[in-house]
Amino acid sequence: MQRIKNKLSTRLMNVCVASLCKAKQLEKAEGVIVDGIGIGLQPDVVTYNTLIAAYCRFVGIDVGYSIIHRMKNAGINPDIITYNSLIAGAARYCLLSKCPDLFDEMFEMSILLDIWSYNTLMNCFFKLGKPDEGYRVFQDILLRDVSVHSATFNILINGRGKDARRFLNELVESGHIPNAITCTTVMKCCFRYRQFEEGFKIFAEMRSKGYTYDAFAYCTVASLLLKTGRITEANEYLGYIITSGFSLNIVSFNTIFNLYCKEGQLDNAYQLLYEAEKGGLESDKYTHAILIDGLCRIGNLQEAQQQLNRMSETGFDSNLVAWNSFINGLCKAGHLDYATQIFESMDVKDSVTYSTIVRGLYKARRFRAASKLLLSCIRGGMKILKSDKRIVIDGLRSCGLTHEARKVQSKIRLAKLLHY
Repeated sequence: MQRIKNKLSTRLMNVCVASLCKAKQLEKAEGVIVDGIGIGLQPDVVTYNTLIAAYCRFVGIDVGYSIIHRMKNAGINPDIITYNSLIAGAARYCLLSKCPDLFDEMFEMSILLDIWSYNTLMNCFFKLGKPDEGYRVFQDILLRDVSVHSATFNILINGRGKDARRFLNELVESGHIPNAITCTTVMKCCFRYRQFEEGFKIFAEMRSKGYTYDAFAYCTVASLLLKTGRITEANEYLGYIITSGFSLNIVSFNTIFNLYCKEGQLDNAYQLLYEAEKGGLESDKYTHAILIDGLCRIGNLQEAQQQLNRMSETGFDSNLVAWNSFINGLCKAGHLDYATQIFESMDVKDSVTYSTIVRGLYKARRFRAASKLLLSCIRGGMKILKSDKRIVIDGLRSCGLTHEARKVQSKIRLAKLLHY
């Protein structure tokens, strides 16, 4: 009965330690353990694993690793969870070279690796530029008959890079049937290395074999088709997303809508918006911002301003992204005075708003005005782009205003010291 009571008390102590660790109150968590030992409670492997995970997450792997000595002094052996926490911490702090050493310790202590241990080790070898070692880890997984997770294949495919398609074929030949997630990863790998045709081919093959893809996969393919000028095929895939019963929320819709607007396909964008609203999907302020940006890209500033007015009339909050797009469109079209007028009337501005006007003034060779605006941005507590500072200083120097350029540079440095 006393043993059961002690076990329940240790479990309660572990709950307290876990709660404090989650709240980053590590000193208090340590205090709970000390107090528990003081009244006769013995920490177990769960207690120490909780501490190790917290130290590795919030402090560093060295502190986390030091807990192992306390475990051994208390007669408690580390387990797979102990080492997986340390390995995850090493990966988090980019100390990948420590991972092989931790695995060596696991082998010496006869701790059996699980799939997550193997995945982390394999990923470390690839990131360290040792693909052959990473591939040997994968072979060890197969030889030891460890249950393979889809993440295993994804790590291996990303490590193999340009050989992604060949790996997919090897996978099928070895009797491992890839799922939709694996195939999508292979496809994205091909796109990353600009092997567009190969990526499209993989997608088409898997689709013909009945693989079920989500809306994200179709959006990925459609985006690349639009960027490579294959508009008809892109429309086909985007149309399929709408008509095939995918659960399309406003975030997914805005993603597709943005693809059309960025590529200047405004007619298709309006048609898509009509179809979506007819189906009961309500547009939000981001939908309108995307449309305004698309209109500005093609130079239709009149319609863009009308759309801004509609946003106000329909009760949407002022959208800074939309106004920034409109100001940028005005500057590019040479309507700098109007852009400046709108800028001055805005209650809310961000660093993008300032940067847009600064660059507009620079292009109009109004360098003094640009420098004053840049300084007001910094004094307002906003960060500026290094390129904005450079073009303003260079602009002043190009006009022979070298002394003034130095003064502006000093003022910028002083303003940064006062406000950052």
